[in-house]
Amino acid sequence: MPTIEISKKDLFNLIGKNLTKKELEEDLMLVKGELESINGNVLKVEIADTNRPDLWSSEGIAREIKTKYGKTNNLSFEKLKNSGLIVKVDKNLKKIRPKTVCAVIKNLKLTHEILSQLIQLQEKICETFGNKRKEVAIGVYDLHKIKGPINYKSFKPNDIKFIPLEFTKKLNLNQILRTHPKGKEYAHLLEEHSQYPLFLDSAGEVLSMPPIINSDYTGKVTEKTKAVFIECSGFEFKYLMPSLNVIVAALVDRGGELQTVKVVYPEKEIVTPNLKLKKIKINWKYIEKRTGLSIGKKNIIKLLKQANYKVKDKGNNLELEYSSIRQDIMHPVDVVEDVTIRYGYNNIEPISPKLITTQKINKINLFNKKIANILIGTGSQEILSYTLTNKNNLIEKMNLKNIKVVEVDNPVSKNWSSFRTWITPCLMEFLSKNTNKEYPQQIFEIGEVVVFDKNAETKTKNPVRVAWAKADKKSDFTDAKQILDFLMNAIGLDYSIEEIKHDSFIEGRVGRVFVKNKSVAYVGEINPKVLSNFRIDMPVCTFELNLTEICKLVKK
Repeated sequence: MPTIEISKKDLFNLIGKNLTKKELEEDLMLVKGELESINGNVLKVEIADTNRPDLWSSEGIAREIKTKYGKTNNLSFEKLKNSGLIVKVDKNLKKIRPKTVCAVIKNLKLTHEILSQLIQLQEKICETFGNKRKEVAIGVYDLHKIKGPINYKSFKPNDIKFIPLEFTKKLNLNQILRTHPKGKEYAHLLEEHSQYPLFLDSAGEVLSMPPIINSDYTGKVTEKTKAVFIECSGFEFKYLMPSLNVIVAALVDRGGELQTVKVVYPEKEIVTPNLKLKKIKINWKYIEKRTGLSIGKKNIIKLLKQANYKVKDKGNNLELEYSSIRQDIMHPVDVVEDVTIRYGYNNIEPISPKLITTQKINKINLFNKKIANILIGTGSQEILSYTLTNKNNLIEKMNLKNIKVVEVDNPVSKNWSSFRTWITPCLMEFLSKNTNKEYPQQIFEIGEVVVFDKNAETKTKNPVRVAWAKADKKSDFTDAKQILDFLMNAIGLDYSIEEIKHDSFIEGRVGRVFVKNKSVAYVGEINPKVLSNFRIDMPVCTFELNLTEICKLVKK
């Protein structure tokens, strides 16, 4: 969850109203924000919504709050002036960093506060939404120092030199990766390529080396800068377009004049940014049903307008238009959430449900608690990770191929694009983030996985599993089997192990666990290739049990 710093005075100027501390805390709920601290003029705000990069700046927060006080927003930019600037994309970038979208903002009056918010927003988008610059890297440049057209090309590491931002001497591309702080931090994004991407103008002046660093000449934006060129580079438009839209919307809110840029690819031409309003239909009675609020269509329309929707009343259905900077609205339930936020969660009166049932804990949950207590008794620490992950962690890093996983159709980020099919990769990721901690590290997690089931209504099922792992210089198969022995003995089950081959484990040190002739688990030592992929220096042993099946077998 991003935490941002903003100027209280600047925020109030954007809102058009001074707020008391209590009012500010209440209004921040409109952006799922929480006021962490106030230090003089500096506000530190945590934004709980990772799907709304448009809220990660004072401009975005003010945009949502000011409608509460009758202020309006310019949601649509249907008729944008063409800047005349052209960006040409070279075909050789196809396998390196193939896509870019661009914009021009003129007539800017930049201040220290505007620049600090621009830099912060740029960094938050790149690090969070852009997966640490892999999916999105953003460059902002002084337009008056650029001679169009701009070329986006690739070069060999020693073919060209330029002065990177905050440096004073020219370096070739390899030297930048080795010596510049940003080069060291993000070099891994280019390490598999023999050529690196560059933006250059028609005079041969380097703008930047994405996703690493801007040049010190064109890439230094100051309070004297009156116009900027903005580019977002990466691999997929579904990440690049929203990122560009959020950046330009913030600068337009500051009074800048937005103009388009023509981007010429080998196979097509596009004009960016595209800020046309998006549309969605919703039945107003559906909103009442999902929220449990009987407030009527008139009040629902009022709340939708406060949430920055344009509303057309079509009887039972409402036709909504909303800003293109909103990329989080994928289903009518997302609109319901906006209505609920505007109504105010604290204004909803809780009602005890009238159910003709008796309260009782699900048997599998009771069983899970028992398993957790047993493993805690072995000195293992329980962790909790997300059911959503990505194919890289599930498949590539685990040294697997052609494994079917359930994927999210329209993911906000590649980090959270697939449902986990097993929990062991989550343990490996956890261990990879704690390599600087004391060893041995002994952890486990109990949770659901999502696997295909053609007979189910949703074509998937969610069995519960427990995965255990130990990282230590002496960790081996025996360690994992000892914990498994202890666990199975505690729940009164006998089991057998058959040696198998599994690419995530060391050959000859992995087995399939059977209880009453039913396959229920894997146990073994993690393959060194997997350890290397996760950058773990210690041996790791692990097992993973299907608790849904084990629970049934215990009953028998």
